[in-house]
Amino acid sequence: MKSAPRQILSLAALFVALTAVSRAHVTTAPASPVVIRDALADAQALARVHVGARVMKISGTSMLPYFGDGALVVVQPIEESKLRAGMLVVYRNRFGETIAHRLVARQDSGWQIKGYNNDQPDSTLVTSANLVGVVYATFYTSSPSTPANQLVTTTTPVETALAAPAR
Repeated sequence: MKSAPRQILSLAALFVALTAVSRAHVTTAPASPVVIRDALADAQALARVHVGARVMKISGTSMLPYFGDGALVVVQPIEESKLRAGMLVVYRNRFGETIAHRLVARQDSGWQIKGYNNDQPDSTLVTSANLVGVVYATFYTSSPSTPANQLVTTTTPVETALAAPAR
């Protein structure tokens, strides 16, 4: 059996290691053995059972490890009053880009938002006027580099949401 000081030292070393790992920027998108066609079919089936929900393809790595380049997300409309810090949302920024990032803090004129791996928050606040919805589900595939135009089905085109550096 270890002595108390050795146990404390071991726990401290484990804590330091876990802290370093948790602060490391992840650069690899999660993947699964599911092919893009099947993931898209599943995502669209889920979106169909939720009024107003839509499927979007992620482009970028600012939200790793939550989702990364090539992931499919189901975005559900939500009222701004129901937003809470930490939620992953999709919105349109002042440059006209559709962005998927995490809510950081409520401010007087809207929500501050930031990519998980970005150093700075986005310059556009999320308001009821530019909010698309909350990320309800994420689907990972074995082929993250599939172009969005190859994800068009006969009934529903797939929009792209950027998980990109702050602008």
